Amino acid sequence: MWDEPLLIATRSFRSRLVVGSERYPSAEIMQRSHDVSGAELLAVAVRGLDLASSGSALLTSIEQGRFTAIATTTGCRTADEAIRTAYLSRESGLGDFVKIDVLGDTRTEMPDLTAILEATRTLSRDGFVVLPVAGDDPVAARRLEEAGASGIMLQPAPVGSGLGIRNPYAVRLVLDTVTVPVIVAGGIGTASDAALAMELGCHAVLVGTAIAEARDPEVMAEAMRHAVEAGRASYKAGRIARRLHRNAFGSPD
Repeated sequence: MWDEPLLIATRSFRSRLVVGSERYPSAEIMQRSHDVSGAELLAVAVRGLDLASSGSALLTSIEQGRFTAIATTTGCRTADEAIRTAYLSRESGLGDFVKIDVLGDTRTEMPDLTAILEATRTLSRDGFVVLPVAGDDPVAARRLEEAGASGIMLQPAPVGSGLGIRNPYAVRLVLDTVTVPVIVAGGIGTASDAALAMELGCHAVLVGTAIAEARDPEVMAEAMRHAVEAGRASYKAGRIARRLHRNAFGSPD
């Protein structure tokens, strides 16, 4: 299927699946899962990355042009900490793409939107491609776009929960509110969740835990690839209207 590329700032990507780099049973399984996913964007949690050992394979893949890294500030508790983490990622060779996430609640890991907004303003002025987390709040998403965000990371359910998209209406509101790409980045549990996100009109899906902690991560990675492609195709094709039955709005055959 022909499709226009995913555009984030000045970069374009063929794949609309973003994969994570944590929680895999082994580095080998992670690598094979990444291979079959077809992804070009790789989310890397900077605070949890040992650049001297486990991070070296990831950095090698990024340096060879296999992936574009999205450094994440997961685990940060203040705007200043997130800003420092973003600079560390750039100095470490991970590039300018950064997902801004500041922890607002330790139990649910829901975001601190005030701190995220502050970090977004600062980093966008400093030349980063900022992809901040906006929960599923259209007002927050609009404020973040106004602050310089190059895309919005949407969390329709808590990260790692596997609950899927709890409120599709909220997702549609965000899509109708902003003009930058919207990436679902929390709550995906299985392939049908990813397909639904794309059918709603989201521009991409970030899948981490759902692949890494699956019984067979490689098979799940391939399923996510096909789900994102199918959901995107379905969105572009346009679904039929919902109705009571085939002839609900016309004369019987």
